[in-house]
Amino acid sequence: MTRFTAPIAESIWDMKYRLKGADGAPVDVSVEDTWRRIARSLAEVEAAPAEWEDRFYAALEDFRFLPAGRIIAGAGTGRTVTLFNCFVMGTIPDSMGGIFDMLKEAALTMQQGGGIGYDFSTIRPRGADVKGVAADASGPLSFMDVWDAMCRTIMSAGSRRGAMMATMRCDHPDIEAFITAKSDPARLRMFNMSVLATDAFMAAVKADEPWELQFDGTIYHTLPARDLWNRIMQSTYDQAEPGVIFIDRINTMNNLKYCETIAATNPCGEQPLPPYGACLLGSINLARLVRSPFADGADIDEGELEELVATAVRMMDNVVDASRFPLPQQAEEARTKRRIGLGVTGLADALLMVGLRYGSDEAARQTERWLHRVARAAYLASAHLAAEKGAFPLFDADKYLQSGSLQHMDEDVRDAIRSSGIRNALLTSIAPTGTISLLAGNVSSGIEPVFAYAYTRKVLQKDGSRTEEEVVDYAVQMWREKFGDAPLPDHFVDAQTLSPSDHVRMQAAAQTWVDSSISKTINCPEDIPFDAFKEVYMQAWDQGCKGCTTYRPNAVTGSVLAVSEAQETVPELDTGADVVYLSEPLDRPQALDGHTYKLKWPGSEHAIYITVNDIVLNGHRRPFEVFINSKNMEHYAWTVALTRMISAVFRRGGDVSFVVEELKAVFDPRGGAWMQGRYVPSILAAIGGVIECHLVSIGFIEGEGMGLKADPQSERAAVGERPHGPACPSCGQYSMRMIEGCMTCSNCGHSKCG
Repeated sequence: MTRFTAPIAESIWDMKYRLKGADGAPVDVSVEDTWRRIARSLAEVEAAPAEWEDRFYAALEDFRFLPAGRIIAGAGTGRTVTLFNCFVMGTIPDSMGGIFDMLKEAALTMQQGGGIGYDFSTIRPRGADVKGVAADASGPLSFMDVWDAMCRTIMSAGSRRGAMMATMRCDHPDIEAFITAKSDPARLRMFNMSVLATDAFMAAVKADEPWELQFDGTIYHTLPARDLWNRIMQSTYDQAEPGVIFIDRINTMNNLKYCETIAATNPCGEQPLPPYGACLLGSINLARLVRSPFADGADIDEGELEELVATAVRMMDNVVDASRFPLPQQAEEARTKRRIGLGVTGLADALLMVGLRYGSDEAARQTERWLHRVARAAYLASAHLAAEKGAFPLFDADKYLQSGSLQHMDEDVRDAIRSSGIRNALLTSIAPTGTISLLAGNVSSGIEPVFAYAYTRKVLQKDGSRTEEEVVDYAVQMWREKFGDAPLPDHFVDAQTLSPSDHVRMQAAAQTWVDSSISKTINCPEDIPFDAFKEVYMQAWDQGCKGCTTYRPNAVTGSVLAVSEAQETVPELDTGADVVYLSEPLDRPQALDGHTYKLKWPGSEHAIYITVNDIVLNGHRRPFEVFINSKNMEHYAWTVALTRMISAVFRRGGDVSFVVEELKAVFDPRGGAWMQGRYVPSILAAIGGVIECHLVSIGFIEGEGMGLKADPQSERAAVGERPHGPACPSCGQYSMRMIEGCMTCSNCGHSKCG
C-alpha cells in the first residue's frame, strides 16, 4: 500500500478525492482504490477494457500522471458532475433577454462544478442608447455585478466555490472602468479579470500612438495608447489585477483558427477557449521521472516520459466520452474538437534534481527540451489514436497543418497527422496544480519555482492540544534521503529570491511547446519600481508569451509570504511558518471577548444589536459565534435561526467569507435602503455588512464591510500581529498565496481555481 510522504497529502486525499458513501463511510480504502476507480472508469470505452485499465492504473501509480482534481474526485463515482474543470461560456448577446439567458447557463454550469470564463466586450458601453425604450445602457460592469452575486450563491461540486474569468477588449469604451473595478475591495471578488490586448494595441503602445475606444462602429473616445497601458499597469501594480492576455497571438497560433475565434479563457488562463469550449486537464509529474537525482548525469528517462505521455493522452481522450456536461452545447463542442490540456508539474523540483537553477538560461533550455518531448509524444499518440478511433470531426488536414503551433513541429509528427489525422485538436496546456501537487508529495506546482522548501503545519485538536507536522518540498525530501542534513546547494532558489525576468524566461521557454497557454504567476517584490514592473509585461510580450500575470504584495490583496530580512544566500529550510488547521469543532471556552454593533434599519422602530464573539488562536482573532437581538418580535424567529447557523459555521473554522457573501447577496423584493451613502438591498445584507466590518477590524479578512463602520468608541484591535495575507476561505488560516495565477492555501490545499 502506498505510503503518503506527508500527512497533508493524506488529508487532502481524504477531504477532496477519496470516494465516500452518503453516510460518510469510505469507499476508497486506500489511494490505490482511488487509482483503480479512475482507471476502470476511463477504460470502459475501450474495446479491451481490462487491458487498458491495468495500463491506466500503472500511469497513475506513484503519482506519475496526475489527472485534474475533477477527474480524481468524479471518475467512476456515478455522480452527476462534470470531469472538465472549466468552461468558456457562449457569446453574450447585447440584449436583456440574451444576457439573462447566459446568466442561467452560467449558473447551471457552476452547479455541476465548472469554473467559467466570459468575454463582456459584446455588451454595449455605459450610456449608449437602448433603442425602443428611450433609456441609456448600464454597461457591461453592471451585469458583471449580477454574475458576481450569482456566483456567491452557487456551491460548485461539494464545498468548492465557483471561479470566473472576465475579459474585455482593450478597445471597448468601458475598458477604463473595467481596469479599476476591483480597486473597490468588495466588488467583483468572484472574478479574475484580464484585458484582451491586441497586436495593434501593443504596437500603438510601443509607438506612443492614439488609441480609439469603440463599439459597433461608433468611436466613443480617443486617448494615447500608452496612457491606457499605464492605467492597466498601475492597477495591476496596486492590486494584482487585471491580467493581460495577448489575444491576437492566441488566435494566430490556434490549431483551430480555421473554425473558431477565441475571446476568453478559463479562470486561471491556461486554456483560451471558444464559446462553449471546455478545458480537460492533466499533468505529467516530472519530479517522479528523474533518474539518479543530484548525481552526475541525472536526467529524466525520456523513454518512460514518452510512454507515460501516450497513455495519458489516451486516458484524457476517454474522459471526453466519460464526462457529463452541464449544457448540450458544451458536449457538442467537446465532441467535435476533442480538445485536451496535458501539461506538467514538478518542473522546478526536476531541475533541482539535475543540478540546474530555475530561471537560468540552461534551465530554460532544459525546460524547452523536456516540453518538446512531451509535445512530440502527445501529438504522435493522438495521431495513432486517430488511426484507431478516427480524427476529431472538424479536422481539415490542409488547414490544420498550416496553423502557427504546427509550423515548428517535427516532420515525422506532421507526416503522421497527414496520414491518419489527429484525434485531439489541441493537446498541451500547463494548468494550476497546487492541490494535486500537494497530493503527490508536495512537488513544485506546474512550471512554478518552489515557493517554500519547508514549513511547519500545526493541527489544533478538539482538546486544545496541538500536533505539528513538517511539510517539505519533494526535491528537499530526496536531498535529505541522500545527504542527510547537508546544506542545500546554491542552485536551490525559491520564488522569493528570483527576479521577475527569471520567471518570464521560464514561461517563454515553456510556451514554445504548449499549444494552449500557461497558468503562471510572476512574483514581484513589493518595492519593485513601477517602470521595472511595466517592463515585466513588455518582456512577456517580446518573448512570445500568450499572457502575463504578476503578483506584487499590495494593500488590496495583501502579502503572500513574510520573508526574513536575514535570509541567507543559500536558502535554509523555513520551519517558522505558524499554520493552524481546525480538524474538529472547538468547544466553547468559559469566557469570550466580543464586540456589539447597533444596526438601525430605516423604517424599523427598534434597532438590531449584533454581537460577534471571537476566539484567539495562534495570537490572532477569528470569529467564534454571533448573537442577533432586537425588541422587534417580528424578527425573533429568523434572528434566532441566523444566530445558530452562523455560529455553527464559525465554530467549524470554515468558510467565514461565505457567510458574509451569502448575507450580502440577499435582496428584499420590498426594497432595500440607503445607509452611509450606499444602497443596501436588505436587512440581512446589512447584517452581513456588519459582520464583514467586524472581520475586517480584527484582521481576519480584507474589505470595508459594505461601508458600515462600527462606532469608533467601541472598535477593538486584533490581538497579536496582523497577519501578512488573506485567510483561507476553507480552513480559515492565513496561508493563502498566489501560485499559477490562483490563490492557494498551503495549509489545507484549497484553491480558488483548482
